Amino acid sequence: MKIQFMGAVREVTGSMHILTVGGKRILLDCGFFQGRREESNRMNRNLPFDPSTIDVMVLSHAHIDHSGNIPGLVKKGFKGVIYTTFATRDLCSLMLMDSAYIQVKDAEFFNRKAEERGEKDRITPIYDEADVRACLSRFVAIDYQVTLPILPGVNLTFYNAAHVLGSAVVCLDLEEDGKNLRFLFSGDIGRWGLPILKDPVCPQGVEIFVSESTYGDRLHDPIDSRGESLARVINETTQRKGKVIIPSFALERAQEIIFALKKLFQDKQIPKIPVYVDSPLATSITQVFRMHPECYDEEVLVFTNHQDNPFSFDGLEFITRVEDSKALNERTDPMVIIAASGMCEAGRILHHLRNNISNEHNTILIVGFQAHYTLGRKILRGDSEVRIFGMMHPVEAKIEVLNSFSGHADRNELLRYRTELGDTVRKIFLVHGEDEQAEAYRTLLMENGDKDVTIPELYKEYEII
Repeated sequence: MKIQFMGAVREVTGSMHILTVGGKRILLDCGFFQGRREESNRMNRNLPFDPSTIDVMVLSHAHIDHSGNIPGLVKKGFKGVIYTTFATRDLCSLMLMDSAYIQVKDAEFFNRKAEERGEKDRITPIYDEADVRACLSRFVAIDYQVTLPILPGVNLTFYNAAHVLGSAVVCLDLEEDGKNLRFLFSGDIGRWGLPILKDPVCPQGVEIFVSESTYGDRLHDPIDSRGESLARVINETTQRKGKVIIPSFALERAQEIIFALKKLFQDKQIPKIPVYVDSPLATSITQVFRMHPECYDEEVLVFTNHQDNPFSFDGLEFITRVEDSKALNERTDPMVIIAASGMCEAGRILHHLRNNISNEHNTILIVGFQAHYTLGRKILRGDSEVRIFGMMHPVEAKIEVLNSFSGHADRNELLRYRTELGDTVRKIFLVHGEDEQAEAYRTLLMENGDKDVTIPELYKEYEII
């Protein structure tokens, strides 16, 4: 049995790992790299393995850095089944179509500009909507904690990861040459006590653990503080007669913010100002949330049991039409605008940042992880000006950060998950973390008794039995 790490090594995007058991190859996730545009485009166009050699794929959750290149995988020769949870399957049908649409439009824009300049270079999308439909036909959904044989000597069980709707830790019971092994891939681990979702589940008997390490060097603010902190930002910005602009991932973060705002309005902790979710994808994803109450925690079930939609309130409007999105930039009254993408690399958030980031009355509220080289990271680190649509814009708006909204486990929560796995774990691989975070978490694990903790090398294959 061997594992080879093909992405998300000493970085947090491009998750994909190949597990070899009994001569069969299992691909764990197949995500897009995100960050520097040219480098990411090159890596996403050129998978570091032959897709036709993969027998089966298992997907932990729907975030694009974990799922984004599945259509490319199928387009380039993968013929197997893709196993995931029911909610993740439904979310991927939206998110992968959105990814294809963006690629097609970006290619059209690039080619039109190249033609205007008299250049011959042309680009094509990595995949299009037809490729997405082809990959979706290969999805097979499984409930949490239902074990299914997916290959000879390979049994799959999903456990709730509590990261986003439908997210799972991937548990594989493996047998090869009379030897048995329980293997666990974390995907992305969520947090205990998060609104909306049930808490993480830790299977027992795990021997090999491939763990994320996104926040392996830091702690988040308490989850209980998010309402108070969000209310403070909105109240202060409203007093300045400004707008609160929230770059948000369309999946999970947008719904968490909507739910938090609903409770703040109900408790009269913030003034009655309009809230706009300016993201067609987030709008569609919110509908998927309503379809999967089996993922809800008790707090959200209280709302649904009283026929109260947890993702709706007076003053909330979902924007789909481009004309309505543009109209928001003409208005000067206080409001909250939630728009994708969460790292400010694409989508309508770019238009809202261009129009609002240079106004000192406004607030840009960061509520999620910002990868290296992204516009969101530049805003987060306090750059005095940033480039948006090719033009430099001074940053005059107030920049606020609420890490209590993070959907990733922090240092202590990662350690709690590891501890609750028990003492059967004999080897840990750390992925999905930048150098500093992965190294810090490795040190923490070894200080707490783990002796074999590896930060793998990209493309290197490791024996696990």
